[in-house]
Amino acid sequence: MPHRQQRTLPTIRVLQVEDDALDAELILAELAADGITCEVRLVDDEARYVAALDAFGPDIVLSDLSMPGFSGHRALELLRERDEHLPFIFVSAALGEEAAIEALRRGATDYILKQNPARLASAVRRALVEAEASRANRRSETELIRAQRFESLAMLAGGLSHDLRNLLQPLLLAGDSLQDYQDDPRLARLGKLVRDCGKRGLEMVHSMLSFARGARRAEQVRVGALISAFDLLMQGSVPRSVTMELRIGDPDLAFEGNHTELQQCLLNLCLNAIQAMPDGGTLCIQTAQVELDEDFFLAEESPRQGRYLCISVIDDGPGIEPAVQQRLFEPFFTTKENGTGLGLLSCQRIVASHGGVMRVDSAPGRGTRFDLYIPLEAVMAEAMQLDSLDDLEGAAEHVLVVVEEAGQLSMLADTLSAYGYQAHASQSGTAALQWIEAGGLPDLVLMDADMNLFTGARTLAALVEQGYRGAVVLLARADAPPDLRELPPLERLSLLDKPVTTLALLRTVRKALRSGGDR
Repeated sequence: MPHRQQRTLPTIRVLQVEDDALDAELILAELAADGITCEVRLVDDEARYVAALDAFGPDIVLSDLSMPGFSGHRALELLRERDEHLPFIFVSAALGEEAAIEALRRGATDYILKQNPARLASAVRRALVEAEASRANRRSETELIRAQRFESLAMLAGGLSHDLRNLLQPLLLAGDSLQDYQDDPRLARLGKLVRDCGKRGLEMVHSMLSFARGARRAEQVRVGALISAFDLLMQGSVPRSVTMELRIGDPDLAFEGNHTELQQCLLNLCLNAIQAMPDGGTLCIQTAQVELDEDFFLAEESPRQGRYLCISVIDDGPGIEPAVQQRLFEPFFTTKENGTGLGLLSCQRIVASHGGVMRVDSAPGRGTRFDLYIPLEAVMAEAMQLDSLDDLEGAAEHVLVVVEEAGQLSMLADTLSAYGYQAHASQSGTAALQWIEAGGLPDLVLMDADMNLFTGARTLAALVEQGYRGAVVLLARADAPPDLRELPPLERLSLLDKPVTTLALLRTVRKALRSGGDR
């Protein structure tokens, strides 16, 4: 009877444990008759069997039950010590019902009698399909566990970011204040160092929190902060045999993008490069500004000539074969045993979502280079903005500062006082209300949105009841802004991300006061 047409399997690696050459040939002929192509390794003793498990890497094991000096039960035991899921089928001339049940109990996938091999091909097919399904389930479980870990990381990062912002706030304001001592170069240098450390810490907090939470929002990305945060992420992932080099062209260069997605893209490319260099090598991440002409773009891409940021990931691994390069961005195409085939496609889509393009340059024997081209818009750095600190000085306006944390409250009030404002410090909402009762209504209220004892919303509601109609600046976390629906009706409300710099603080206060006319 002819065999039914079956789905064609790729060539499978069969480790055959058999001491009878004729029986071995008959078994393989049964598989070939059903259209199953095999690469076979035949063994009949324990030493060669163990060596084949490690070196040959079989997809399935077909084993006789008893052989001189070796047994199928021992073969099954050795396999299960190494792999709980690899299919193992007994093919034996003598296997009673009790022995068959015992074999399955010990972890065998199936059993076939040599005198009735018709079921062998279908058993092999089924075992391979079930093994693949099991691997897919394990990958899904791994991804679920990873997602749960990231969720826990996001919760932890959220709490830590709040505390770190509070710690960084005095550094930013104190650094600005110290820089004003131009008559004392030592203090000015110390101020710059303190402020730069505070800014670097803040950028790292933002980047790490964004990555952990998977935030999807357009933001101003600074190249130095992006690469520094990525360097922090890679710590512990780079083996000692691999040297990672960072070459940042202009760390202060800024563009509109998304920290999270770009870090994900760099992470995918760098982990691929590390896996391509099992014996070690050099991994280089570098950035540069380039001008692209229309003839640079491919037919399927939208030509957009102009200035681009080029982020390159370069390794000196074995390189990629031309045939593989042509399929790199195909969905589900992978050369890894446990790969999904979606990593590079995801990178390409991330770059495209930034309006950019991606290129790969590789050849066997000379490593691989991925270039990410991100268009640069006219984004001005804070230091290049037109406002200067002299333009933002106050005119003795009364500013009521309401912050629970004593260090932040003191620094904010001192900074405003130093720039011409009459700053009045209150460490709680109740203290602010008492100050108003004694001193009258201020020109502006600067308040922390994250107060606990007497919340910002309750404090503002009480201020409105007292007749306050002036400007309000709320200090808020960018990742957890206040619910404006909880606030009383306010015509002149501004939000200022924490922790604040002196320039951002003065600019926001000045703008808020001007919105209602300066005194």
